Amino acid sequence: MKEWGEKGGSRPSVFLSLLLTVFLSVGLAGCTEAVSTSVASSTASSSSAETAVSYDENKNDDNTAQEVTPEPTQAVSDTPEPVQTSSSDEAGTTLTGAASAAFDLSAVPAYSGSPYAEINGNVPYFSGDDLTNVSYEQYGDLDSLGRCTVAEASIGQDLMPTEERGRIGEIKPTGWHLVKYDGIDGNYLYNRCHLIGYQLTGENANEKNLITGTRYMNVEGMEPFENMTADYIRETGNHVLYRVTPEFEGNNLLADGVLMEAESVKDNGASVQFCVFCYNVQPGITIDYATGDSSGPEFTGSDQSGQSSDGQASQATPTPEQLVQQADPSAAGTTYVLNTNTKKFHYPDCPSAAKIKDSNREEYTGSRDDLISQGYEPCKNCNP
Repeated sequence: MKEWGEKGGSRPSVFLSLLLTVFLSVGLAGCTEAVSTSVASSTASSSSAETAVSYDENKNDDNTAQEVTPEPTQAVSDTPEPVQTSSSDEAGTTLTGAASAAFDLSAVPAYSGSPYAEINGNVPYFSGDDLTNVSYEQYGDLDSLGRCTVAEASIGQDLMPTEERGRIGEIKPTGWHLVKYDGIDGNYLYNRCHLIGYQLTGENANEKNLITGTRYMNVEGMEPFENMTADYIRETGNHVLYRVTPEFEGNNLLADGVLMEAESVKDNGASVQFCVFCYNVQPGITIDYATGDSSGPEFTGSDQSGQSSDGQASQATPTPEQLVQQADPSAAGTTYVLNTNTKKFHYPDCPSAAKIKDSNREEYTGSRDDLISQGYEPCKNCNP
């Protein structure tokens, strides 16, 4: 028979094993629950944060209560940067002239009797983005030779002049010579030609807007297109995009001509549209475009010093009838035709008088000296 001590020593050992097993099971279960609780808490916290963000994005203006949202590591905005728009003072600051890459001076047909030739199917080289009803005017800087480059404007009535044009004699554009020939209206071969005519923008003695151009190019070539544009703007109040680019070959000081482009903005060119090259020529006169020098069989003018090629003052020989009328130049009662624009006066039968536009033409009866005192000069063709 075994002793109780031996028997009892076996039972506590079993009991302790069972008790340890229970404790281990409970402990593991507790850890599992804690882990599950932690995961659930984290999920709930994340869901709560998402709810807070959603709530914040859709809150009403009067909502002030906000849940705390996680601070982003980097703020990213989906709002585009504002687009810079040009005011009337800023527009057109980049002047490329005649869509320079597209226009080819060498492709212009040789002068054959017409003062201008249509270019690019008479369609200007503007893009749709160029058209604007905001008025502006821009004049390109002179190049390294002192030559004009390009003038561009979106012309509205607000840019047109309200006063008489002033003097521009102080401007001496490249290639300028003060020479006269018979057979030219006013006798002078060259005019100071505005790239953008004074009647369009009121820009006058601006060296960036004046080139040396023949009388023929100025009056026969450019002026009709200037008048067309001005008439449209005055009559409708609408804008015209307008650009004039003098085209020089190589380092010549005198332009071969000018490329004139225009397009009415409101109707995309339905009313006014042209792209023409006006030839800087004078029929009957030979011109050296490198320097602006010229020659012709009927040369009777003067060079820049006011003298003829032989150094003597020269002018057209008056007719016998004119000599009789000049015998008493201060006598009253002689009728003259005035050009109020050029400030010249002519005999009524002078060929130059017949070419004066009605808006610039006046008849005057009185003394020659009185006209001169008013600032008028006698025509060098008819010598009144």
